[in-house]
Amino acid sequence: MIATSSLILLISLRCFSQGAHTEIVISASDIEKAGTSIPASEIGEPVSSVVLYPARWVEGSPAYAVVEGSIMPVDPQGWPINFRVLLPERWSKRSMQQGGGGMNGTITVNEGPNPMLGKGFALYGSDAGHQSAGMRFPGAPPVKLLATGPTQGNEWALNEEAIRNLGYMQMKKTHDAVMVILKRVYGAEPEFNYYVGHSHGGREALTVAQRYPRDYEGIISNVPIVNFSTLMLGPALIRIQEIPEENWIPTSKVKAITREFLRQTDHLDGLQDGIISNYVAARQIFNVHDGIGPRDPWAGLRASGNADPGNNDNSDPEKLSDGQIKTLELSYSSYKFTNPLANGVTSFGMWTPTPEPAGFGMITNTRYKGQEGAGATAPIYSNMGILGVTGFLMQDLSANPLDYVEGGKYEKRRQEISVWLDSTDPDLSEFYKHGGKIIMTIGAIDNIASSGAQMDYYQSLIKKMGRKKLGKFARLYVVPNGNHGLSGRSHSQNGNGETVEVKTLAAPNSSQNMDMLIDWVENNRAPSKTLVIDKKGNIGTNCQVEGYLLCSYPNYQKYTGGPTESAASYKSASPGSVKGGGNSAASKSEPHPLGLLKPRE
Repeated sequence: MIATSSLILLISLRCFSQGAHTEIVISASDIEKAGTSIPASEIGEPVSSVVLYPARWVEGSPAYAVVEGSIMPVDPQGWPINFRVLLPERWSKRSMQQGGGGMNGTITVNEGPNPMLGKGFALYGSDAGHQSAGMRFPGAPPVKLLATGPTQGNEWALNEEAIRNLGYMQMKKTHDAVMVILKRVYGAEPEFNYYVGHSHGGREALTVAQRYPRDYEGIISNVPIVNFSTLMLGPALIRIQEIPEENWIPTSKVKAITREFLRQTDHLDGLQDGIISNYVAARQIFNVHDGIGPRDPWAGLRASGNADPGNNDNSDPEKLSDGQIKTLELSYSSYKFTNPLANGVTSFGMWTPTPEPAGFGMITNTRYKGQEGAGATAPIYSNMGILGVTGFLMQDLSANPLDYVEGGKYEKRRQEISVWLDSTDPDLSEFYKHGGKIIMTIGAIDNIASSGAQMDYYQSLIKKMGRKKLGKFARLYVVPNGNHGLSGRSHSQNGNGETVEVKTLAAPNSSQNMDMLIDWVENNRAPSKTLVIDKKGNIGTNCQVEGYLLCSYPNYQKYTGGPTESAASYKSASPGSVKGGGNSAASKSEPHPLGLLKPRE
């Protein structure tokens, strides 16, 4: 057994420096300074007015004030941005904006205990400019809305100002309103302002680095939905590909697909353990559009005569038809656009080889309206981001998303909303010049946010900024086998088809990740490009623990020998080279250098 007590926790090494700031102390009598409104001229994006509601004082440890407000739209038929800021009694001249999740719709910062308040942070966030159930769980108590638009339904997805607020403007509008409040109540603006987000909030965090780089000193962007406009369309593209019944992949095929992914990729990290650690090499095997991997990575699963007996549980579960393989090629290859979208992006990274190919509804037994074989009562296809297709793109909430055609009548609109929604700009020069620092972390097999798109953005950053400059202000981490929550686990069988013990990979501790960023921003102590995550998620640099290596893109954890549960048995390695997919029966004979992905044309 490896002693976990030897782990060097970054937070424990740095806690002293984080308490060194001169505090500003307020009391309940100070909160009336917040006022009742903010001039529209104080806000850096167009608004009609900003209303502030009566501030409240909450006793506790620590005590804090609550100030809420509504930023009113320019469009009289638009939706407001509701926001909330928590002002600690003892302020360390730091603030943190909290990103949203899903399609947003609820204020991201809630009253109640929060460790960042105890560190003297003012905390703030908004509902992104529309009011809905957001990511709340069934049975949760109703949310008291500060202000609403014309409806509380999905109609906001048809309003240009509401869409642009979601895409980028709400972050700036909320930031600017809160800076006014901080100056009024504390008499000063923060010395250090941070943005922290996960998923949609991770995209927001990237957005402020790209659009408003001088407003923030530190940013955490976890699993960002980078190409937002196409990500919402991505799952529908798979269902569109499955409109012909011969292209439909039922769940009876999941085991065979999983085994094939592992057969060709599990060994690429030096260990057959059910974990796809060498994510770059794995992706290049199955991306049939990059010109690097084997000509036919699915050759081992092609049915005799290239036709599956039928799409049901009685069909041969070990084989796939040509049509089914075309669907897999779409799902795991870069998706080419008819015309470039925002920032000159020409493709969407789709998804990456995974031992969980059915995750988040990627493979389903349901036939939807518009697909061959669907019954008269078949449902219209839907998913978490479907409003981005029917509302933002098609501008008809009752539309069938499967009616979308690439390069068709929605092409002009597609390019328009991409400018509003996509956070794909790799030029972070202004953020770098400002002295900003950013820590990004993605999961290598994220079925929700598209690991492929995230890796493409990482690569675009390296190309645009240069590896040396990027290393001065950014970290681009990848959790092996990591999901949307940044945790992971091995499959129960390895690439040889042998049963193996399921290994859990804990998500990096979010509080320690924040402390790591603070120390970099405020004390210029840069985090290592290779970190150790122990089995509880603690972040450190000591390899003599049970855990895994958190490597920087494109590196991965390579097994070098020793106990497989020990982080010391691995090293951070570059992707190296692969001979057309290694175990693939249809592999090319020549090796292909994988050091870095070439930018896709």
